[in-house]
Amino acid sequence: MDALRSGQGGIQMLLTAEQEAQHIISSARNLRMARLKQAKDEAEQEMALYRSNMEADHQNRKSQINSDFIAKQLEAETQIKIQNLKESASRVSPDVVAMLLNHVTTIKN
Repeated sequence: MDALRSGQGGIQMLLTAEQEAQHIISSARNLRMARLKQAKDEAEQEMALYRSNMEADHQNRKSQINSDFIAKQLEAETQIKIQNLKESASRVSPDVVAMLLNHVTTIKN
């Protein structure tokens, strides 16, 4: 009987050890799954932040390019207007000088 009890006690110890091992394995799996989920969430947050930064940088560059383009376009238009004014002034300049000389040299009573 003692042998039977010690055999059953050994089996019971093995069953208990197996349950503990299964519990440890289950806990390790749960921890692993939780860590994988946490790592995935962190990666998604980093990707969202990176995407947001890249989009903002792209918009800034696009805005800068537009600003540079507009500035160059305004500069070109300004130069054209200045050139037109110079041409117009050079055409009327002799007439204005003649008119001024006429008024200055004419004596009125």
